[in-house]
Amino acid sequence: MDPSINLEPTAVRHVVAMPLPGRGHINPMMNLCKLIVSKTNDILVTFVVTEEWLGFIGSDAKPDNLGFASIPNVIPSELVRGVEFPRFYEAVMTKMEVPFEQLLDQLDPPVTNIITDSELFWAIRIGNCRNIPVASLCTTSATFFSKLHYFGTIQDQHSLADLLGKGDEILDIPAAVSSTDVSDIRTIYGASGRGVMQLALKGHSWVQKSQYLLFNSVYELEAQVFRTLETKFSFPIYPIGPVIPYFELKDNFCTNISPDVPNYQEWLDFQPTGSVLYVSLGSFHSVSSEQMDEISAGLKNSGVRYLWVARGETCRLQQGCGDMGLVVPWCDQLKVLCHSSVGGFWTHCGWNSTLEALFAGIPMLTFPITYDQVPNSEKIVQDWKIGWRLRGRCGDENSVSREEIAEIVQKFMDKESIEVQEMRKRARKFREICDGATAKGGTSGENLDAFIKEISQGHITIE
Repeated sequence: MDPSINLEPTAVRHVVAMPLPGRGHINPMMNLCKLIVSKTNDILVTFVVTEEWLGFIGSDAKPDNLGFASIPNVIPSELVRGVEFPRFYEAVMTKMEVPFEQLLDQLDPPVTNIITDSELFWAIRIGNCRNIPVASLCTTSATFFSKLHYFGTIQDQHSLADLLGKGDEILDIPAAVSSTDVSDIRTIYGASGRGVMQLALKGHSWVQKSQYLLFNSVYELEAQVFRTLETKFSFPIYPIGPVIPYFELKDNFCTNISPDVPNYQEWLDFQPTGSVLYVSLGSFHSVSSEQMDEISAGLKNSGVRYLWVARGETCRLQQGCGDMGLVVPWCDQLKVLCHSSVGGFWTHCGWNSTLEALFAGIPMLTFPITYDQVPNSEKIVQDWKIGWRLRGRCGDENSVSREEIAEIVQKFMDKESIEVQEMRKRARKFREICDGATAKGGTSGENLDAFIKEISQGHITIE
């Protein structure tokens, strides 16, 4: 693809956005870019993806001053779809750097700023070498980022990986790092392997060499963490979230959306208020087919209305869902969560999904699978008290029987329950927090304006 196909030489500043090539990273980066160009005509954004991802999203609606550029498919197709996460992650970290740097030489007008996923350390390195200011976008919570960043700054990464496999008495950790922090990092290590761990920590160690740090979060949600981070970094930190497509709900940002109402939207319109459980376990990692069958049977046996996004197994699961459920391969998740008939969200606790539930004011039934999902679940259940954790009685975190599922789903969606009523009331408070942050004069809106002003002026120097 011609890298300058959508570029206009009259633009004042040319920003290149480089997301990690996964749906949970591409979506917030794209939403951020749409917000930026909606606020000024003086910034042109080039959004960089692999050729395969360009095929997935290249026809999506976008503003005129946001264009696509592609790099070759250095990651095999089966890895893009999440079959083998360790191999996918290694390919991202080791094979995308060279084609990305070559692309920068081809772009016109010249690149003035880079926004990169905070895990892509090589993009930060390239920006520093070329004297191009880099903004790192963190797509996890600030809480989880702070944990990874601490461990990423430990110099001897080989020794760190060894120590994380041993007891707490061997790992010398400071008082500021809790045993829960160590446990979370060990969880990633155990689930993803040593190679992924080392690459993830390396990526977070490079963030301090950025010129800006952006967070897909809301200051009020993690105020103490942000205050601590501000003492650690010498450059600006901007919580600008939730970087979800709320602007499409409010302002009809993209007007060329199909006028046809999807079948799931029609189905939701006929359900009673607050009666539907929305179920989605993410776009990358998943559960076993056996567990999917248990979920299907449990949902059916619960007698609760539900809408389930099951992607590749839609047809098989739809056959067994009964009259109360609907299984679809895809939906507009934020619109579904904001629908009046939806009263709960069974989620894997990815950060994007968590933010969308907060924005919609919906309680969560948490079923974390890997990476930051476990600490996100803890935040939802223990800190915010707007959800319940779904666990199997036998101790296996990701193996829950149909009987257990049916029982907890019934209780979670019982609108007559005082406990459920209080949980829904607390969830609505978080909707108010998100509304306030994104409204005019809110913290996220002001932070985004400040960031745009910074890159528009272009006065920053790289040390």
